[in-house]
Amino acid sequence: MTQLRHLPLILEPEELQPLLGHSELLILDLCRGDLYSRAHVPGAIHIEPSRLMRREEPAMGKCPTPEQLLQLFRDIGYTGQEHIVVYDDEGGGWAGRMIWTLDLIQHPHYSYLNGGMLAWLDSGLATEQAANQPSSSTVELEFDFSPLVSREALQAQLGNDDLVIWDARSEAEYRGEKVMALRGGHIPGAINYEWTRAMDRNRQLRIRDDLLPELEALGIARNKRIVTHCQSHHRSGFTYLLGKALGYESIQAYDGSWSEWGNLPDTPIDC
Repeated sequence: MTQLRHLPLILEPEELQPLLGHSELLILDLCRGDLYSRAHVPGAIHIEPSRLMRREEPAMGKCPTPEQLLQLFRDIGYTGQEHIVVYDDEGGGWAGRMIWTLDLIQHPHYSYLNGGMLAWLDSGLATEQAANQPSSSTVELEFDFSPLVSREALQAQLGNDDLVIWDARSEAEYRGEKVMALRGGHIPGAINYEWTRAMDRNRQLRIRDDLLPELEALGIARNKRIVTHCQSHHRSGFTYLLGKALGYESIQAYDGSWSEWGNLPDTPIDC
């Protein structure tokens, strides 16, 4: 995998195109199923985003069980030797969630296709319609759940000077004006920076080039320990990826997110 090992985390369509067909390249499409059936990056395997979540009420977005993750990666033919490129059609939410999942299984070599399918189509590069059906594998996985923060651990650390909670939801959700759980509001001390603010709408939702000063000014700083969340750790999949791309030394995700925190009767909440 010498040729692919040094690919950047953020990969442009023109950088991926000449690598198509490489024997150790695995491209994962997390777009809507109807879009995948119309057009996808040649060779890409489709994954239903729902497979990245446990989908148990009330915290739908919690990490799948080890058994569910093992089945997912066997189904896509994963061996552990691949360089994985992930993309979606929404600016990076599901792709970022996939990156987080790859961290959970300690897979070291991956990239995000910047702008996803929107950027690929805008670049005029070739697509295909036929679904790619991988041969299943018998891989075994070794898990590292340190990128994940539980509700109990996060609540115990509230008020720590080195901790920054990055709330990727909308301002209305953060302020408690839009309630998507039993209770509305935000985790005490959390900083709100809605996920789509980091996307360049003039460049097919690629990651903005001028983000770091804006985040640092808000207190979402690279020298802090960042825990990001949203409603179900979908939108915060992108902010997790963003932190890695910007060189944040410590970024984790609270997978229970607001669907867990806001549905508990005694968690502390600010509005």
